[in-house]
Amino acid sequence: MGIEVRLAVVLAERGVSGRELAEHVGITEANLSLLRKGRVKGVRFETLARICEYLECQPGDLLVYREGAC
Repeated sequence: MGIEVRLAVVLAERGVSGRELAEHVGITEANLSLLRKGRVKGVRFETLARICEYLECQPGDLLVYREGAC
């Protein structure tokens, strides 16, 4: 399954730092960095919801399916 994480792009578009977002969401900057780079196997819906709330976006803005990408 080829899921591309676009969190870094959305952060840049919104001018939001990883530190700000991590603080609001309640996760460490290290964990946010792993998520931003797509190096996680899963994400809690609660965490995803808090990210979307802060960035004023939808989950589909952060996660994109790319056929054949892994």
